[in-house]
Amino acid sequence: MLQRLFSFKGGVKPQTHKTPSVQEPIAIAPLPSRLYVPLHQSIGGAANPLVEVGERVRKGQVIGGADAWLSAAAHASTSGTVLAIEEHLAAHPSGLPTLSVVIEPDGRDEWVERTPLDHRSLPPEQVREALRDAGVVGLGGAVFPSHAKLTTAAGVAVEELVINGAECEPYMSCDDVLMRERAEEIVRGIAIFRDLLAARQVLIGIEDNKPEAVAAMQQAVEQVGEDYQVVAVPTRYPAGGAKQLIRVLTGKEVPASKRSTELGVQCFNVATVYSAYRALAFGEPVISRIVTLAGNLERPRNWEVRLGTPLRDLLALGRPKADTDRYLMGGPMMGFALPSLDAPVVKASNCIIAASPTMFAPSPPEMPCIRCGACAEVCPHELQPFELYWFSRARNFGKTQEYHLFDCIECGCCSYVCPSHIPLVQYFRFAKSEIWSREREKNGADAAKARFELRNAREEREQAEKAARLAKGAAARAAEKQARAVVAVEPATADSAADSAADSAVSVASPPLKPVDAPAPVAAIAPASPAPPEAPAPELDAEAIKKATIVAAMERARAQRAAVQPRNTDQLTVEQKRQLAAVDARRAALQAEELEEAAERGAARASVETPKQVEKQGRTAE
Repeated sequence: MLQRLFSFKGGVKPQTHKTPSVQEPIAIAPLPSRLYVPLHQSIGGAANPLVEVGERVRKGQVIGGADAWLSAAAHASTSGTVLAIEEHLAAHPSGLPTLSVVIEPDGRDEWVERTPLDHRSLPPEQVREALRDAGVVGLGGAVFPSHAKLTTAAGVAVEELVINGAECEPYMSCDDVLMRERAEEIVRGIAIFRDLLAARQVLIGIEDNKPEAVAAMQQAVEQVGEDYQVVAVPTRYPAGGAKQLIRVLTGKEVPASKRSTELGVQCFNVATVYSAYRALAFGEPVISRIVTLAGNLERPRNWEVRLGTPLRDLLALGRPKADTDRYLMGGPMMGFALPSLDAPVVKASNCIIAASPTMFAPSPPEMPCIRCGACAEVCPHELQPFELYWFSRARNFGKTQEYHLFDCIECGCCSYVCPSHIPLVQYFRFAKSEIWSREREKNGADAAKARFELRNAREEREQAEKAARLAKGAAARAAEKQARAVVAVEPATADSAADSAADSAVSVASPPLKPVDAPAPVAAIAPASPAPPEAPAPELDAEAIKKATIVAAMERARAQRAAVQPRNTDQLTVEQKRQLAAVDARRAALQAEELEEAAERGAARASVETPKQVEKQGRTAE
């Protein structure tokens, strides 16, 4: 049954230049003297180093563990010794270094113990974890962790699984030769992804300028006994883009705000499914990939290269010509100039192009936009690149987002056809980076504000709790004081009542007293009256308690200061130790003087107050 094909808007047809690199089969690149394996080789989090300097590692050993779900592990490409874990130049347009594990090969190429897995006998989640731990990512260039893409959208069944073999970039032929030589393993890898996604139909899209690859894939599908459809799609750049190929094969348009799985379709590169098959069927993690060497070389060819191989060693195999002046990673449409050949091969290194002034003439000077609209006609996402250019150049980033800047896949079609030679894609990349930078700053400011508000709320809560505790303690002390006062008053009241009753009884039994006898009852009653309370005693006790509290607090402070150990004193010189000892001695002398002065003041105050208190007690006793 013939598959109905659709078309996407825009696109261009540049010269392919693929023939020179497919004349010979895939060759195995020799082992270099040093391997620089970056720990960050995928979109997402960087892997955490799991080895130490001086440790011996084996081929396929995990040297960097995935730090999150959207991450992938890193592995040793051969056996050898870890020389360093350091920042090393990365194959990235920024030219910035990344944390890498430097391995000196021992030449034995000894494998770690490998454990093949049968994906049919394992839960899907366990299979995804195995792919993550094997470092399987998208090898078409995006390096998105594949296990994350193998999760379907909630409530949406996958109708079509699209396998991308289009490879539309000029000069690039690594997927072409992979399909020619290892088609059966690709077909078996597709079965793993089909089962994980429960896809109902598998469509393999290959550009019609690769007839050998189309024939090889069709033959492999028949041999394995699968019902996949191998479809030759029209050659037009960027037909190899995931959204464009999905549009051509299924007719479904994937909006920028949605994942393709929400429309019931998912897309993977042929090299990705091949690496997944090797990871599960043979227990081999991703430690190498096919790289196209093309351009201004005496021997263009496709090589299977170990990850971490310096590009200088790899390009020596192609023998660059004398007039080569720069090197590109990726195709001429979406690739970038390498900052240095010291950078290593990574999972995203699908093609290295040696460029010369004859092959790629210097760009003419940029001229003003003439508003011709050619860029809008070839944009595969139906954007208006000239509008995005004006707003990007004016730094009006809000307007660029209104014109859907982030729908741009940076395919380079607009720059390819611009008669004014404006590097439009560079402006769009600049605008995206500025927006991302401002978003990070805004998120950082929001996080700081949230932390500040939380701290203020915590301090207010702690102050309220402290005030509540103080109020509760004050109330308890007031209640206790009132209870003591009641207990002290009740006996005195009972004695007064008894005396009154006795006086009444005497007055009834005896005759009335004469005026001359009046002093006698007064003298008799006086001893029965309660004695006045002694006020100075509580004052003396409170003062003593206060002094004792002060002295105890000073002793605690001195003990705490003595218990605190100085930091960063392990590497002091003799002179520094002597100076530190002198400072401690002066501090101890000052503390002793403070304690002595406090004791003298307390003694003087006690010597003055004690005679007064004794005098008051004497007057009270009289």
